[in-house]
Parts: sequence; structure tokens; C-alpha cells
Amino acid sequence: MTISRRTLLGAAALAPLAAPHVAKGQAALTPVRFSLDWSFQGPQSCYLLALERGYFRDEGLNVTIDRGFGAGDVPVKIASGAYEFGVSDPSPTMRMRMTPATANTDIVAPFVLQQGSPLAVMTLRRTGITTPQQLLGRRLAAPETDGGRQMFPAFAKATGLDRSRITWITVTPQLREPMLARGEADAITGFETSGVFSLRAVGVNPAEIVSMRYSAFGVNLLSTCLLVRRPYAEANPRIVTGMIRAIVRGHIDAFRDPAASIAALLRRDPTAPGPLEQERLVANFEFVRTPEVIAGGFGNVTTARVQGAIDTVKDAFELPGTLRAEEFYLPQFLPPADQLRFPAATG
Repeated sequence: MTISRRTLLGAAALAPLAAPHVAKGQAALTPVRFSLDWSFQGPQSCYLLALERGYFRDEGLNVTIDRGFGAGDVPVKIASGAYEFGVSDPSPTMRMRMTPATANTDIVAPFVLQQGSPLAVMTLRRTGITTPQQLLGRRLAAPETDGGRQMFPAFAKATGLDRSRITWITVTPQLREPMLARGEADAITGFETSGVFSLRAVGVNPAEIVSMRYSAFGVNLLSTCLLVRRPYAEANPRIVTGMIRAIVRGHIDAFRDPAASIAALLRRDPTAPGPLEQERLVANFEFVRTPEVIAGGFGNVTTARVQGAIDTVKDAFELPGTLRAEEFYLPQFLPPADQLRFPAATG
């Protein structure tokens, strides 16, 4: 009998990765449900590495990590109570908080993990698309909850695109890159680190891939943040700080030893293409290891930078509500500065 990749992935999804055994006599651990932003790929391996090495348990937490389905999906899960925490591009959450129908959403970001934004439109040279204006009249494929699709209005506004002249094809995450590779879509949106490497995984020559980063066209956005409901955070500050500390430790370990991080990923998904996922992981550190983080450590983001991202979202969607950075970004939960330093180099 042949076991397919889909079968193995389905089995893995039903069985959360086990963390190390609790030592006899150790105090009871607090259960925490944690949603990632996307499927188990190289960048997500950092969280699995932290779990395997017991960093969450060191904080008194019994964490269950599940894959995500896009930046628009994560805040919905947290708001519903299905998960206490998630990591995601914060822009859809900012939008929710400034939209009248969802303005009572109380999700906040106590930690900005990635200040650099990898949101991009990706296409292939054979389509003839090399500039944003050449997207007019074309078909773009992405899940509705994809961060790139959710924030496409900001990209369109920055580049003067008429969004009414673009056709969207709603697909599952698994079909996004294959549809572009087969010519069933003209372009896709998403994190560059996800789309580019997934195109390579389905046989696309890297030289054929064209990527247009939103940031290259002046779209001022943050990337990955830790998200949690404010009442939960205020009632459980130890848990919030512990989550941040464990996540930081996992990322530092992954930066120093990418192979170990990918090994943790392969134990979760044995069918993952290890070498390619390691390349994806290393590439993603461009958006994590920014000059600000090198200079001041993880979490070194200014209120003005957060407000700039909020204002970009508000302007792109012409939202009636307002949101102050101090209402969304809560750095008081960060661990001490000496626990947030980023290593200067590998090794």
C-alpha cells in the first residue's frame, strides 16, 4: 500500500506534537492552545523546536501547537476562544479593530516578532508580469484568509491599481502555488518566504519567479506578531511573558542551528522537503533579524512604527474607526532586555 503525503499530513494534524515528559513532582502545567499563521514550514519550525526542547514547559506551560490558515484566520480563532494565542501578520486584526461591526474585538499584540514584512505578489516570467500595473485584467489566486490577499488593497492604493480590474480565485493553501505553476492563475499573494519556496517545491525554476514585495512600493506594515485577547493577557501576565520568552529561545536556537530546527519540523511532518525548508527558514530571518533587532533585541519596535502600520491599514480600507498604538501594542509583557538579545552571528 502506498502512503501519500496528504495521508501523513492528515495523521500528523490529528496528533499534536508531544513535549518532553514532565519531571516527577513538577507543578501542574497550564494548558495553552497556540495557532501558527500557516502550515508547518521552515519558519514555523522555530516554534516546534521550542516545544521539543521544553522551553514552554520551563515557563510552566503545556502548549499545543496547531498549523494556521492565514493572517485573517488567526484572530477569528483567538476571538472565539478556540485558542489563547496565535502568531500572525497583525494587519487583519488591526482592520477588525477599526471596523464598526468588529470594533469590540479585544485582541492585542504584546510582542512583534518580525518587523520586516514579506508580503508580496508573486508571478512567473512567462506571464509577462513584471510591474504592478500589469496585474490589471489578470487572475490572482489565494485563500481569502491569506495576509497578502487581505492587505492587497494597501498594495493597490500604493501602486495606483484599480482593484475592480483584478479577478480573485479563492483556493486552499495547498493549491495556491500549484495553480500558478500550472497556468491556472497569473499571480498569487502571500508571504514571499512561503510562496517562492513552495513554487520551487512544485518544480518551478527560481529564475522564473517574479516577486513584488509590498514594502518595496511603500506599504508600511509590520509582519508577524504574537496575538492574544487583552483580558486574558492582563489576567495572566506570567503566561504571556513566558510565551514570549520561549518563542525567542526557539528562534535563537533555530538561527544558530537551522538543521536542528528542521529536524523538529520533520518529526512533525516526515514528508516535508528538509533541505528546501531549511533554505526557507534561513531566508525568513531577513525579516526577523532587522537592524532594529540587531541593535536592541527582539521586541525593539517603537510606538511610532506600530502607529504607522495601523494608519496604513486605516487608509487602505478607508476605515471609520480609530486605533492608537498604545491600545494594540502592549510591550509591558516583554521579558527583561537581556533575555531578548539576538545573537550577532551564527556559531
